[in-house]
Amino acid sequence: MSEVLVRWNELRRKDAEREILACCGSRTWAASMASKRPIQDEASLLAASDVAWQNLKEADWLEAFRSHPRIGETLEEKTATAQSSAWSAQEQKKAAAADEAIKMALLWGNREYEQKFRRIFIVCATGKSASEILEILRRRLHNDEATELRQAAEEQRQIMHIRLKKWLAQ
Repeated sequence: MSEVLVRWNELRRKDAEREILACCGSRTWAASMASKRPIQDEASLLAASDVAWQNLKEADWLEAFRSHPRIGETLEEKTATAQSSAWSAQEQKKAAAADEAIKMALLWGNREYEQKFRRIFIVCATGKSASEILEILRRRLHNDEATELRQAAEEQRQIMHIRLKKWLAQ
């Protein structure tokens, strides 16, 4: 068992919730994860995360989405944890390096998405260039509300897996 899991398994419930919150952004998800302790290994952690995520209500998913900055932006710590903000910056590293034309297209695409779906655009940005993200954004603008909510939830699930693995590696 990893040292992180050993320590986390021994924390008081509220402390365990607070620590893992940066991996998702949903307080209900964090509470569910803390209630599943002890968790023995990475595979069990990821499986528990998936079960917790699938059992959330839409409002919990939306809370998790709000913990992310728009692509190309950063969130203040009052909106996201310091760890979550740092991970977002790492995840969007390629998008941040884009030229101004792509950044402007992302800005306008984000606005169009927010007008249509009333939430920010969520994509697992790790390893993707700004051009790739822009193409994904443009494609997803054609989704209906239900399809897009499921797609955003799946992207968030992928982000959680990446962040849980980073958390374990600390």
